Amino acid sequence: MNAVEDSFVLSARVRRIKPSPSMVARDRARRLQAEGRDIIDLTAGEPDFDTPRHISEAVAAALAAGETRYTPVNGTITLRKAIVDKLARAYGVRYEPDQIAVGCGAKQVIYNALAATIGEGDEIIIPAPYWVSYPDMVLACDGTPVVVPCSEATDFKLTANALEKAVTSKTRWVILNSPCNPTGAFYSEDEMRALIEVLLRNPHIALMTDDIYDQIRFDGGASVCPTAIEPRLVGRTLLVNGVSKTYAMTGFRIGYGAGPHALIAAINTVQSQSTSCVSSLSQAAAVAALNGDQSFVAEALTAYRERRDRAVELLNKIPGLSCRAPDGAFYVYPSCAGLIGRRTPDGKTLANDFDVVMYFLDAAGVATVDGAAYGLSPYLRLSIATSLANIDEACTRLAKSCAALS
Repeated sequence: MNAVEDSFVLSARVRRIKPSPSMVARDRARRLQAEGRDIIDLTAGEPDFDTPRHISEAVAAALAAGETRYTPVNGTITLRKAIVDKLARAYGVRYEPDQIAVGCGAKQVIYNALAATIGEGDEIIIPAPYWVSYPDMVLACDGTPVVVPCSEATDFKLTANALEKAVTSKTRWVILNSPCNPTGAFYSEDEMRALIEVLLRNPHIALMTDDIYDQIRFDGGASVCPTAIEPRLVGRTLLVNGVSKTYAMTGFRIGYGAGPHALIAAINTVQSQSTSCVSSLSQAAAVAALNGDQSFVAEALTAYRERRDRAVELLNKIPGLSCRAPDGAFYVYPSCAGLIGRRTPDGKTLANDFDVVMYFLDAAGVATVDGAAYGLSPYLRLSIATSLANIDEACTRLAKSCAALS
């Protein structure tokens, strides 16, 4: 059996990508928990709240109504109209239902868009820190990720000057994630306008915005949408979003994209040869989420803000860690530069942020993700989509383990 398995030749495509580091970190925490270890898992990129009841009830109603068959590849017309209305409410932009693609999560929409538009030699500009999957999805589609480091000095955000320097004749896309996973950084309207000016000077470049955390902002301001700011970008912009983070619906696997007709048609063609349509029941749930009572969104935001404030306060009290307050999403991204070079009680030197992650896991029973996974070290990503009690206990453990370093 092993001889047969060992003779199986894998494609170059799969050999040049790696599993999602955040999922690897979560699996590691789950294995330790299954072995009986007391682990506080701060790796999870999903809300800890239950899906609102009216959304779950919509699934039951759809099931009772027999809505269990295939839908169009790009989603039911009811869902696409709900997405159109959501974009109009949130951003003041108007799309048509046939300008909407519905996929199995925002991740699939992003992948499909890249698969439909790039090939060998095409460059995709990705600001770092970035969501872990962007570079590997580009590699899987034969493209070249061009990572632009964005330091804490610029609040982890891409500047117009840095974008201008990264652009070449081979650039095909710029991917912006705002609020950002892992930093929570959010582009203001002025910052977005500056980036748009660069894009207007380079008409061969398309813009993809990953807005999956757009409803989790702590400043109370309106969402910033590039096509609302500059209508000339409508023909080369893909707005990507979903219901996973906002409505605690990660398991429903519903994401969507809004863009020009030709791009959406190409995305749908790619999807028609992979997953076809998304679950009909999940689509019914997404309609209820987008069209229904929005009070959960405000309640969750209040909880995330409180958790953010607590985590930032406690982390900044730990010698060796330094944490800025994120503008949105549900993560904190503290620097662990002050721990690099220090020695653990068993004599090991912490050489990088992955060493810090493993030390915290072993010594404190706290699971985090290293900044290297997001393209910028030495940092850690901690999810605050967990209880205040877990945040308090995790920070207590981290402080104790840091105090044991020499």
